[in-house]
Amino acid sequence: MDYHVMREFADSWGLLFMMIFFLGAVLFVFRPGAKKQAEEAARIPLKDDCNE
Repeated sequence: MDYHVMREFADSWGLLFMMIFFLGAVLFVFRPGAKKQAEEAARIPLKDDCNE
């Protein structure tokens, strides 16, 4: 494809897609049920996996 066609797509639909994806990710992280999952994920490095 031509550079100008790809640039036109990136400046219009690509930008719109990236914005929608970003807003979806932000809404996913800050949804009401996410706090419990985030706290569990934060404790993963502190778990003692050694069974010695």
